[in-house]
Amino acid sequence: MATGPMMHKPLSRGLHPRPTVRWRLTLLYSVLFVACGAALLAITYYLFERFAFEPPDRIVGPDGRTIAQLAKVPTVIDAQRAIGLHRLQVYSGIALGIMAIVSVVLGWLVAGRVLAPLRTITATAERISEENLHERLAMSGPRDELRLLADTIDRLLERLEAAFDAQRRFIANASHELRTPLGMMRTTLDVAIAKPGGVPPQMRELDAELRLDLDHCDRLLESFLALARAQNGRVFPRDQVALELLITDALGARAGQIATKRLAVETHVSPVEVAGSPTLLARMVENVVENAVRHNQPDGAIKLTLAPLGGHHAQLTVDSSGPVLDPSAVAELTQPFRRLGQDRVGSQTGHGLGLSIVAAVAAAHDGRLELQARSEGGLRVRITLPGPAPQPLAGATG
Repeated sequence: MATGPMMHKPLSRGLHPRPTVRWRLTLLYSVLFVACGAALLAITYYLFERFAFEPPDRIVGPDGRTIAQLAKVPTVIDAQRAIGLHRLQVYSGIALGIMAIVSVVLGWLVAGRVLAPLRTITATAERISEENLHERLAMSGPRDELRLLADTIDRLLERLEAAFDAQRRFIANASHELRTPLGMMRTTLDVAIAKPGGVPPQMRELDAELRLDLDHCDRLLESFLALARAQNGRVFPRDQVALELLITDALGARAGQIATKRLAVETHVSPVEVAGSPTLLARMVENVVENAVRHNQPDGAIKLTLAPLGGHHAQLTVDSSGPVLDPSAVAELTQPFRRLGQDRVGSQTGHGLGLSIVAAVAAAHDGRLELQARSEGGLRVRITLPGPAPQPLAGATG
């Protein structure tokens, strides 16, 4: 089963999962109620037995003198008192059992009412962590423990948002600023090569190597800019984009690389449109196809599948052959400069930002990226995006 690249579920401790907080509170309320009820019944039984009516044991005259002593023999009153005590025990036990059941129901309802704000905080925090950082819990009500927790989480989100925004601005500004010296270096090379009288062959070889390095730097800067734009929220305009056309363009642009590696390409593409940025979505598809071609093996295979999912989503799946990957390391491929366990890539074949950009673009379009190591070798990349909103029928009235 594929799992999200950035999400990990903790393993359960032990074979028996721990009861929920709601159940534990319910049991606590019920146990306390039964304990208090049993104590109250015990006290009542003791008082009833201790101070119940007993017949006199002597006859006292008008002057206060004892006229006669009465022998204490079992009487009807003793029998009635024993029956009363027995009935008190039975009926009190039945009443306590009924109230114990009622206390469980009431405890469940009260615990749910108490924990309702906590469930709201949890659901909102999960939505914020998966979608964006500009939302806040903004919990209202008295300043109790739950309100303080919500306010603390809001302040934490503010600091995280500020840190991420600063990082994105730095990447974008640095990428723009670095374009100027790179352009000047290209101009210097052009002037050096264009000198009258020609240049030695060694200079031309050096010029070719330097231009390859400059091209690699340009691609790296473009990737930085694309990553910054994709992570810059969802404020970009959205158009209807045909994903099948983007796939065709991406495969056509890499036809030479596919032919060089003798890759077998299999496509199962249905016409699917999504709402989003044409530029970002094109970059996302290009990076997925580029990743499948670049990291494939000679005489390998690529399979692309595009189809609607459930009527409201579009799903693009790219299967590529290659070496067997560690399933636990696949999730790291969405981190910048991370490729097959290497923190930085020293080769000229890639810069380690391809799948990072794909994940950022998918998240910016309210979608998700899933990575799975194939058992036969290679990688499966699955992108799920929400489809366009259904259009009203012509002539329909509300």
